[in-house]
Amino acid sequence: MPPSVENMSQDTQHPAIRTQALTRHFTRHKQTVEAVRGLDLEVAPGDLVAFLGPNGAGKSTTLRMLTTLIAPTSGTAEVAGYDVVRHQRDVRRSIGYVGQGNAAAHQQRGRDELVSQARAHGMSRADSRRRADELLEAFDLADHGGRPVSTLSGGQRRRLDIAIGLVHTPRLLFLDEPSTGLDPQNRLNLQEQVKRLHTEHGTTIVLTTHYLEEADAIADRVVVIDHGLVIADDTATGLKSGLGDLVTLNFASTEEATVGAQRAGRLAADVALDDSVVTIRTPGGAELAPGLVQDLAVAGAPVRRIEVVGPTLDDVFLDLTGRSLRESIDQTTPTEGAAA
Repeated sequence: MPPSVENMSQDTQHPAIRTQALTRHFTRHKQTVEAVRGLDLEVAPGDLVAFLGPNGAGKSTTLRMLTTLIAPTSGTAEVAGYDVVRHQRDVRRSIGYVGQGNAAAHQQRGRDELVSQARAHGMSRADSRRRADELLEAFDLADHGGRPVSTLSGGQRRRLDIAIGLVHTPRLLFLDEPSTGLDPQNRLNLQEQVKRLHTEHGTTIVLTTHYLEEADAIADRVVVIDHGLVIADDTATGLKSGLGDLVTLNFASTEEATVGAQRAGRLAADVALDDSVVTIRTPGGAELAPGLVQDLAVAGAPVRRIEVVGPTLDDVFLDLTGRSLRESIDQTTPTEGAAA
C-alpha cells in the first residue's frame, strides 16, 4: 500500500525538475510559433513554484512538456530524476497532473472516481478504497464523495481534481491554472488547500497562473514567463523589493507640484509630474515620505494628500515588459491561450 498523503517524501538526490534550453515550437498557419524558448530551470524537492504570465506566454506548454504530454522541440528536461523523453513511464509514475479541464467523469461519483484511478495505478481494491477515503477527508470532501461529480460546486470539483492527481502519492504535483473559472471565495479556498498540501505534507508543487494575487499569496518562488521566455525568477517579495514603493503626492496647483517634483528628484531617480500630481517610485518610499512632506511644507509647496502603495507583481511585469499583465490577459483571446 502506498504511504498516506500525510507521509509523502521527496527524493532529495535529484532536483525535482531540471531543464536546459528547453524549447517547443508549433506550426500554425504555415508559420512557426515559439511557445517556449530556451528554458533553463531547476526546482528543488519541496518547493512551491508559480509560473506567472498572460495567456499564450508558454506556461501550459512548459507543463505539458514536463508531464510528457508533448515532446520538446529541442533541449532537455528531467523530472524526479528521469528524462521526459527517454523515461516517460517513470516520469508519469512520479508525478500528479491536474489540467485545466475537469478530470472526473460528470456522472461518476467522486469516491468511485478516486477508487477507479487508484485501481488504474495498480492498487488493490481494499487499498484503493482506503486511499479514496483518505483523500476525501484530506480535501474536505468526505461528505460529498457519494455525489455525482456534476452536482459538485466548482471549488469542490477542483479539489477532487487535485485529489485524483495525488491518488498514487506522487513526488511532484503539477497544477495548470487551478483557480481558473472559480469565484473569489472558491479560489481562496482552493489556494488554502494547495498551501496546506505543501506546508503539511512537503509536496513539491508547480502551478501555472495568471492571477497575480494567487502567485503572490501561495508561491515560494515566482517564475515570470512572457512570449516563451523566463524574464524573472525570484520570490514574490524579492521581485517586488527591487522595484520600490509608489508614492503619490497631490498639490493645490501645478506650480507647487513642480516644486515638489524638483525636491523629490533629489531623493529618487524615478519621479513623474502630471499637472498637480507627483509620483515617485523608490525603495523605502514609506520611510522617505514623512521627511519629504515636511521639506515641501518648508519650501512653500504643502502636500494636500499623500498615498504610499507597495509594489505588486503587476508593477514588476510592467517594469519588465512595458505593459500591464492584467491588460495583457484582458486582451488575449482564448485561442491564443489554448496552445500555451
